[in-house]
Amino acid sequence: MDRNKAEKRMATAPVGRLMLQMGTPMILSMMLQAVYNIVDSYFVANMAENGEIAVNALTLAFPVQMMMVAVGIGTGVGANALIARALGQGDREKAGAAAGNALTLMGIIYAMCLLFGAFGAGVYIGSQTSDPTALAMGSQYLRICCMASFGILFFSVFEKTLQATGRSLYSTIAQVAGALTNIVLDPIMIYGLLGCPKLGVAGAAWATVLGQIASLALAAVFHFRLNRELPFRRKALRLRRSIVGEIYSIGVPAIIAQGAMSVMNYCVNLIFGSLDSSYVTAYGIVYKIQQFVLFAAFGLRDAITPIVSFSYGMQNAKRIREGVRCGLMYTSVLMLVCTAAVEILAQPLAGIFSLSAGTMGLCVTGLRVLAVSFVFAGANIAIQGVFQATEGGVQSLLVSLLRQLIFVLPAAWLFARLLPAGVWLAFPIAEVLTAVIAAVLLRHTAGKGRLSQQDHAASLSK
Repeated sequence: MDRNKAEKRMATAPVGRLMLQMGTPMILSMMLQAVYNIVDSYFVANMAENGEIAVNALTLAFPVQMMMVAVGIGTGVGANALIARALGQGDREKAGAAAGNALTLMGIIYAMCLLFGAFGAGVYIGSQTSDPTALAMGSQYLRICCMASFGILFFSVFEKTLQATGRSLYSTIAQVAGALTNIVLDPIMIYGLLGCPKLGVAGAAWATVLGQIASLALAAVFHFRLNRELPFRRKALRLRRSIVGEIYSIGVPAIIAQGAMSVMNYCVNLIFGSLDSSYVTAYGIVYKIQQFVLFAAFGLRDAITPIVSFSYGMQNAKRIREGVRCGLMYTSVLMLVCTAAVEILAQPLAGIFSLSAGTMGLCVTGLRVLAVSFVFAGANIAIQGVFQATEGGVQSLLVSLLRQLIFVLPAAWLFARLLPAGVWLAFPIAEVLTAVIAAVLLRHTAGKGRLSQQDHAASLSK
């Protein structure tokens, strides 16, 4: 069977150029995804009343939003890698089944989010704060985001199917449309402009989910009209144990990796809250700005994964090595630029939020300390992408757990009790230690790969 144009491009285009072509829109897409929460925080911080408490409430709700994204993205990542690998092997039927099963799985996930929003949002927010205003705001915001989460969840599937076939530009267009919708609707719905009722924090939630629904609508149109490699058939929606197993053999480590971010944020909220609520508010803003930067690395990782996975399916060791080399190089350069930008712009970045002087100072310090860790964090994220593409789910999971739980939480807890002023140092310490271990794991995996290549060549010569 002849490969179509997209498959030929994945198989033969120079890896460095292909990664830039695919990675640039993915970087923009992921950074725009991070814009949702930054925009919400900006507008609620500037509300006439209780702006800083509102930022605190959004920070408390953020871990659950991240968990929803984790499950959606993890399922999408698993489908992405499986689709790309199946196309690399010329098996379009399997690729289509992977896409269909991913949609059914996302429907099940949405049902769970709907139930949590209806019955668990208030209990969850109450576990982190006793402030009645923050509790009410956080519960209201989270309830809306969970009960209307089908936009972000199903978009995750269509985004990954477009990326798996080399059409990442279209997923970026859909992401941009959603981000612009959110940005336009936020002031209208929060402040009550153009005849809209003044909804406050609830307006921020509605603007967010409506933006996500706009992204979903466009991505679905692009998928069904352009992804001819993945013909839609109803039977593809029927769950197949083998397909689900393959999706989650890749996706579960990715879910846990992304979910670790949610657990980390929840625990850090508790640790920082033991110092003062201003630390929680500052952390919420610092983390969202940091994620805006690191989502650029995640975007590049989402180019690394299908390129390396496609080459892995073709058993092309040379293109795999080139994908690893280019991925690490591009990620390092990108993170160095971001480090310089944040160090220079820390004060004005924190200044866009209406904060008290104490919280403002904590934000500036946190941004400048965390910026030091960007290069190491980027390397860790890129290496995770390589592991995900080459059936190294355990290694990918280990890297995530090290950087987001195993190292950072004990360090943050110790600093909070022994040297509160240095609590931000927990994050760069965790990234540096993880980068050392990740490099060792990658070197070991590369060594095994060269041995496998020699064994394969020997078998062909017999």
